[in-house]
Amino acid sequence: MFTGVDNGNLGTMASRTSGKGSQGTAGTAKRVGRTSGPAKKAAPAKKTAPKKTSAPAKKAPAKKAAAKRPAPKPAPSPTNGVYRLVRAIWLGTAHGVGAVFRSIGRGAKGLDPAHRKDGLALLLLGLALIVAAGTWSNLQGPVGDLVEMLVTGAFGRLDLLAPILLGAMAVRLILYPERPDANGRIVIGLSALVVGVLGQVHIACGSPGREDGTEAMQDAGGLIGWAASKPLIFMMGEVLAVPLLVLLTVFGLLVVTATPVNAIPRRLRQLGVRLGIVEPAYEPGEMYEDDDERYDEQWREALPAGTRRGSGRRQAPDADDAVYDHDSAEAEALTKRRRPRRPAAQPQMNRPLDAVDVAAAAAAALDGAVLNGMPPSPVVADLTQGVSVDRDRERTGSTPVPGAREAERDGGAGKDRTGAGKAAAAAPGPGDPGGVPDLTKPVPERTGDLPARAEQLQLSGDITYSLPSLDLLERGGPGKTRSAANDAVVASLTNVFTEFKVDAVVTGFTRGPTVTRYEIELGPAVKVEKITALAKNIAYAVASPDVRIISPIPGKSAVGIEIPNSDREMVNLGDVLRLADAAEDDHPMLVALGKNVEGGYEMANLAKMPHVLVAGATGSGKSSCINCLITSVMVRATPEDVRMVLVDPKRVELTAYEGIPHLITPIITNPKKAAEALQWVVREMDLRYDDLAAFGYRHIDDFNHAVRTGKAKTPEGSERELSPYPYLLVIVDELADLMMVAPRDVEDSIVRITQLARAAGIHLVLATQRPSVDVVTGLIKANVPSRLAFATSSLADSRVILDQPGAEKLIGKGDGLFLPMGANKPTRMQGAFVTEDEVAAVVQHCKDQMAPVFRDDVVVGTKQKKEIDEDIGDDLDLLCQAAELVVSTQFGSTSMLQRKLRVGFAKAGRLMDLMESRNIVGPSEGSKARDVMVKPEELDGVLAVIRGESAP
Repeated sequence: MFTGVDNGNLGTMASRTSGKGSQGTAGTAKRVGRTSGPAKKAAPAKKTAPKKTSAPAKKAPAKKAAAKRPAPKPAPSPTNGVYRLVRAIWLGTAHGVGAVFRSIGRGAKGLDPAHRKDGLALLLLGLALIVAAGTWSNLQGPVGDLVEMLVTGAFGRLDLLAPILLGAMAVRLILYPERPDANGRIVIGLSALVVGVLGQVHIACGSPGREDGTEAMQDAGGLIGWAASKPLIFMMGEVLAVPLLVLLTVFGLLVVTATPVNAIPRRLRQLGVRLGIVEPAYEPGEMYEDDDERYDEQWREALPAGTRRGSGRRQAPDADDAVYDHDSAEAEALTKRRRPRRPAAQPQMNRPLDAVDVAAAAAAALDGAVLNGMPPSPVVADLTQGVSVDRDRERTGSTPVPGAREAERDGGAGKDRTGAGKAAAAAPGPGDPGGVPDLTKPVPERTGDLPARAEQLQLSGDITYSLPSLDLLERGGPGKTRSAANDAVVASLTNVFTEFKVDAVVTGFTRGPTVTRYEIELGPAVKVEKITALAKNIAYAVASPDVRIISPIPGKSAVGIEIPNSDREMVNLGDVLRLADAAEDDHPMLVALGKNVEGGYEMANLAKMPHVLVAGATGSGKSSCINCLITSVMVRATPEDVRMVLVDPKRVELTAYEGIPHLITPIITNPKKAAEALQWVVREMDLRYDDLAAFGYRHIDDFNHAVRTGKAKTPEGSERELSPYPYLLVIVDELADLMMVAPRDVEDSIVRITQLARAAGIHLVLATQRPSVDVVTGLIKANVPSRLAFATSSLADSRVILDQPGAEKLIGKGDGLFLPMGANKPTRMQGAFVTEDEVAAVVQHCKDQMAPVFRDDVVVGTKQKKEIDEDIGDDLDLLCQAAELVVSTQFGSTSMLQRKLRVGFAKAGRLMDLMESRNIVGPSEGSKARDVMVKPEELDGVLAVIRGESAP
């Protein structure tokens, strides 16, 4: 019995368990892959269950289906609809009100700031009326109760002063809306003043607290007095609280009146002068001070009478006269001390200026900016006398600042103008193109010919030599002066400054042969960057892409704008050499360069440069400059004065000078021979320095003078005859070709020459059309101080030549920048020009005088070379470099030769084999570096053997 019951119960429990497991456990076991142990035991239990217990298990899906059935929706309530309607009405009203206020706000943005300030002032005035009605009279109603609670509760028994303070602030905003910077100062000062006074009143009334009731506090200093005095009394007692509150009151009074502590005696003296109690006595330094000591009453009295309504103060006649005399003295002193740099004439304004504009501009120009809202000096106040104070201004293109400068230049102070001042005011100013002065230098005087120099005409060996006549060089026409194009450019520049609201004036210009430099003077507090930022706009306005801005012009407080001329002029070499300055200077190394932007001619002494780098792209005028240098030397110097070494790798530039007596060797066209010639120059320099050291002279000029005067004598027994050393001028027309063939030898020779050759009378002129860093190296630039840059193709080339931009903006055909030694900024000039016919005439004249005397050791070295080993071939230079590298580093590695000499693996291996055959390195040891068999001190002998020379 019990067994059947147990089986039936067990079957029922198993069925229920099976049904639950189908929904929970079985599903979980299926997701995890049926790996759990209890899941495997549940299957037999389900099979052994009786059939009669399977019915409840089949009903389980019905329960699941019933659970998925959605709940019925509740019936709509009428309260819900009312709520939604009210919510929609509320949101719609809020959006509508917000839209109205937003539209009002957008309209208020366009409101004139003057109206906003007037509105604030009127609001304060209305509050003052309400507070006065509530405190001075018994105002009934909720407004009166609110005023009594707030104002009387806060100020106590001094609530009568609250409407006075509000009214004073309102009147000040109405009378002085143009000085908002002083509002913060006045608010801070009044706050400190009120807190200090109310604290003292509260202590004087017994210091009642909140426990004494509201009426007791209102009969004392109010809530403000209680808050100011209670903490001080609690911490330090009434003995110290009262002095501290007194100091706070004094501080507030000083801030409101803008009076520093050190200016209190001066203010008291000024007050005594106004009241007629003290005689006016002014200190010398007081006339030029511009600080916060000038207060509002002085400013109001300096304005016209129409702006002083409401001011009930009156001065005594004698005091007024005294102040006027003081102002006149101040104006006269300022006029003497600060003379205007611009012309006195100014353009007439198109609108009436008000007193505030004129006074503000003049204060900035004369005494500096007005600080902290304080009025300017009395001089500036006098500038505003007689000026209309109409607040309705006409907006025109002109700015009020030039008008202020006109007032400054008209005399600054004094009510009566002289006739000269009126004439200056009526004259055209810088805004008018016709009033801009032409500052170009006048054409200097020219001479017909150079003076005779007897010491140069009679050469050694009884040879008579005559210098070429300047008649062989053509004369140029008169220089061009001011034209309508210059006036048009002045008008365009003025329009650009006006449109972009830049306070700048064209004060003059200097016309050069190629460009005209317009001088721009800036107004007070105007940055130079505002002009440089307008470079593209200026170029657009004057229709020229080549606009160069100089900030500032050397020696002037002005910014220069260089604009090319539409009508260029040619600068002839003959015009420069005919100048009186050229005739007075008989130095043989003086050469003509051209004409600068200021209209003056440029000449330079090559002996003072002492070396110059000439660079420019093709067609920029570089070759013409070299021709002018050589022709200038031929015209002014004899072969005994100057000898030349000309290097022309192009073979076409300097061939016209072949055969002139100034040459010390034929024109060199082979780059390898050019390197040898530079090495000869180094040896010649060493020989000259030996003589200078032996005879005790520091410069070749001193040695030559001693030889000519007989002071320098050879030692006894010496057969040498002393003769003056000529200047040696070395001109390299294309440095890039030499640097490509033998860069190391050429650079070493140039560096030695430029470092030491000045005192020896040897000077170098390097010219190139490719001024890259691999041609003009850092060592060459460091020792060639003078630069002459013509138009370059890029900004990088300009930086290589001049170490600054500028050459990339030149317009070519002789337009150049000359940077002599010691100058910070280059000078723009138009290079001189000499025609081929003129060069041929001068060369022929020199050839007719005498034949050249060449030296044989210039191109060929002094040491006789032997035949080079056949196995070396054309790799002599590379082998020498490889041997020097390996011996100096004591590291024989083929990969190192590849890296250092920039050669391939085959070439580096061949060089290593050549060094092995000459016992420089040991045999190969696989991947290890070879042993170096030669010590560093034996290197010179090894290199001599490699070159086929005798070992030293």
